This record gives sequence, structure tokens and C-alpha cells, in this order.
Amino acid sequence: MPNATRRLEERIERVEKDLAELKSALGGRQVKPWYRDIVGAFAGDEAFGEIIRLGRLIRRGKLKG
Repeated sequence: MPNATRRLEERIERVEKDLAELKSALGGRQVKPWYRDIVGAFAGDEAFGEIIRLGRLIRRGKLKG
């Protein structure tokens, strides 16, 4: 078997082994999406409210971006 093919197969085997270890470490648990940690972080923030308001006006074409 050519040297390049053998090296490629060895790399694939390492990747498959590492992937199996990662899956094992996670133990099949569901990982919470990152955005769940920040939901509501800007609730009541006046500056963020203004950003949302201006973005809405831009999307409606009532304000030039």
C-alpha cells in the first residue's frame, strides 16, 4: 500500500478513536445549547431595547442603516 494511503488511514483511525472517546465522555447526555445560558440577559435593558427598536425600523425601511 502506498505510504500516503497508509498515513491517511492511520490519521482516520486516530480521529475515529478520539471521536469514540469524546462520545464516551459525554455519556449520551444532551448538551444544552449555548444560547440557553444567555436568554433574558438583556431583559429590561434600555440600550438593548433601543437597539431592537432601531433594527426594526431599518428592516421596515423607515430608517436608513
